[in-house]
Amino acid sequence: MSKELLGALDTLEREKGVKKDIVIEALEAALASAYKRNYNQAQNVEVNFDDKKGDIHVYAVKKVVEEVYDPRLEVTLADATAINRGYEIGDDIKFEVTPKSFGRIAAQTAKQVIMQRVREAERSLIFDQYSQYENEVITGEVEREDHRFVYVNLGNVEAVMGSQDQMANETYRMHDRIKVYVTRVENAAKGPQVFVSRTDPGLLKRLFEEEVPEIYDGTVEIMSIAREAGDRAKVAVRSNNADVDPVGTSVGPRGQRVQAIVSQLGGENMDIVEWTDDDAQFIANALNPAEVIDVIFDENNERAATVIVPDYQLSLAIGKRGQNARLAAKLTGFKIDIKSESEAEQSLESAAQPAVEAADSEADQTDVAAEAAGTDGVESTLNAPSADETETSAAENTDE
Repeated sequence: MSKELLGALDTLEREKGVKKDIVIEALEAALASAYKRNYNQAQNVEVNFDDKKGDIHVYAVKKVVEEVYDPRLEVTLADATAINRGYEIGDDIKFEVTPKSFGRIAAQTAKQVIMQRVREAERSLIFDQYSQYENEVITGEVEREDHRFVYVNLGNVEAVMGSQDQMANETYRMHDRIKVYVTRVENAAKGPQVFVSRTDPGLLKRLFEEEVPEIYDGTVEIMSIAREAGDRAKVAVRSNNADVDPVGTSVGPRGQRVQAIVSQLGGENMDIVEWTDDDAQFIANALNPAEVIDVIFDENNERAATVIVPDYQLSLAIGKRGQNARLAAKLTGFKIDIKSESEAEQSLESAAQPAVEAADSEADQTDVAAEAAGTDGVESTLNAPSADETETSAAENTDE
């Protein structure tokens, strides 16, 4: 058993990468626990594994005391000095208590410890391996499906793809090979758990890096992505080289590059637009293929804008079920309100009308005030006594 155990430890270290010292330490602890459990011993038991010969020795550790109260834990000074004169009160002495029948228990315990360490090592290796693939694209094979997940075999581990990560226009069948995006890797109690997605915008970015060398080497940069997986996506790109057209480079000759990506995503439509520092121009680009007349920013909200488009392009700018406007808003980070040219003019006229009515009202009030002032003047003149009447009244007063 000892030679077999040593061989197993060497194989474990060589093939699984599990250090022999770690296994031996775990084995000694497990054997001590097994000895206490099977032989009803106290907690003062130590197990020593000889990594040269493979022998196992069990020791009971006892403390040297003047008077013994528990012979399982203590030994008298007289008994201790009989073994070695150098022992003193308070010293610990190891007594070998290895049972002859302990070999079977040791073998069973060793097997359990080694299997446990193998599982832990495999879990650790898988976690270390696939944690490096986080935020990367990897090809896997569909194994099975239930009401919660599609299970994808990545080689050493079975990844899971939740319903929110599955594309609505795709059906996943057993043995289908698909490209998935690793969103996260968790070291769970039951082992490493890998989560993958077909809907994450990161998948689209990685596919562009695979198909467009200029994106992979950084000449053209993807600035933002808005995606409704399986239906339509918008990608904003910019060039770090003035001589390279970012949109044309991403689309490729006769659209070959972008078409290769569309094919991998089940026909998902792609809009490639140029990213720019000018927010108004970027919003106009994001609403492609619609033509934009003007972009008006909200004074009360710096991330909101009203976009004016020709009347005949209003439905194109909004898109089916509002999709084009929705994706443009996600791509730019702006709240976008789209209005037709005639609607915008009516809004301006409606806003101007109260001002005209207010001006007319003010003028009417001025006229009324002027008329009132004129009438009072006439009445004052009519009611005032004449000069002759004044003189007659004065003469009468004199005669009296």
